[in-house]
Amino acid sequence: MTELFERVILPLASEEDAESTCRAAIDYIASAGGQVVAVHVVEKGGGAPDKASVEQREERADGIFAVIRECCDGAGVPVETKLVYGTDVAETVFDAADEVDATAIAFTPRGGSRWVRLLTGDVTLSLVTETNRPVVVLPDAEAN
Repeated sequence: MTELFERVILPLASEEDAESTCRAAIDYIASAGGQVVAVHVVEKGGGAPDKASVEQREERADGIFAVIRECCDGAGVPVETKLVYGTDVAETVFDAADEVDATAIAFTPRGGSRWVRLLTGDVTLSLVTETNRPVVVLPDAEAN
């Protein structure tokens, strides 16, 4: 089980997501002597106009990465950040995991109704069912 948390990809969507994901995963990663690769995907519209400028999205990523760095630094866990761009969030996370030779992908599922997931695509389902490496779905420790 220790090898599972050796080099973990944490896909992060927001500062709140970074807090909850780090809170849920950090003890596992620290006890395994592992490291974190925090990934934020800037989703491209695939021809549709983007909702925010690239600069705005990069600023948002900086905030997300600041949260994860603080959490990891506090636990003594090495962290690397990676800003990636793609039209399919799950596929982009998989590509990042391949690139850094991650031992696992870990995340806390994000909320949303089934209707919203149907309309926007269910990234959680894709991450769990289309992967080529272990995926760890962690409960939000604060939500319980």
